[in-house]
Amino acid sequence: MFYRYAADAVLLLHLAFIAFVILGGFLAVWRRGIIFIHLPAAAWGVFVELTGRVCPLTSLENTLRIKAGAAGYGKSFVEHYLLAVIYPDGITREMQYFLGALVVVINIAVYLRLFSRLRREKS
Repeated sequence: MFYRYAADAVLLLHLAFIAFVILGGFLAVWRRGIIFIHLPAAAWGVFVELTGRVCPLTSLENTLRIKAGAAGYGKSFVEHYLLAVIYPDGITREMQYFLGALVVVINIAVYLRLFSRLRREKS
């Protein structure tokens, strides 16, 4: 039972991490110290997305599910749980690149606004 709960906790952590990668820049506007956590997280998220690698959290969740007596899954977290939502049928690799780039552009826009605001506050 422990392994099942641990796998579910990793699943929730993974989902929270993905949300943080996408939206963490907005948190940094509110709490500036988050910048130092969000930027590496966003870089990792974009790296995993653009290179097609499997996140270590996926491997950990699979290991815990197997130890709990359940079947793991061979795909990535996104493919297994969120594919139909995030990547509709027919998505191409180019579209994945676009989505990864979109995350980068959104975060760059948020951080440019934040740094502009910081510069005005110092003046």
